[in-house]
Amino acid sequence: MNQKGYLLIESVVAITLLIVGFLGMLALLSNSIALNRVVNDQFIGNYLAMEGVEIIKNLIDGNIIQGKPWNENINNGDFEVSYASSQLEPDQRRRLLFDLTNNKYNYQTGNQTAFIRIVSIEFIDANEAKVNSIVKWSGRGGGKFEINLEDHFFNWKN
Repeated sequence: MNQKGYLLIESVVAITLLIVGFLGMLALLSNSIALNRVVNDQFIGNYLAMEGVEIIKNLIDGNIIQGKPWNENINNGDFEVSYASSQLEPDQRRRLLFDLTNNKYNYQTGNQTAFIRIVSIEFIDANEAKVNSIVKWSGRGGGKFEINLEDHFFNWKN
């Protein structure tokens, strides 16, 4: 075999190794980006769940500050809550919208998201309310995710 034949074989092997290495790096990059999206959605879901609990806390605090009963206008049931409203709306399983102008999630304006938030309130007795803020979404690729945060609020002035 002559020198040109060896050069051709070496070139083909070298190009094959470069392509395999490049494809491996692309696969790693693709998986990293996909995992980053999953983690980002989990952060958003967690913050939305925390916000749901905080909205109920603010309603209770507002009642106390105004001298009203601590649980006025707060009932047992499943609700949609938003900082844009001081009313608890019955849950309709609507997706939250993201408003790009103020970077807030709501039910009135914005782009539809994958997130559904349900705030469930259950009065344990006259002086204790259990609040669950549940955020559900479907991730890219069809995975189902859910975060459920629970807090208890008490009539501490009684």
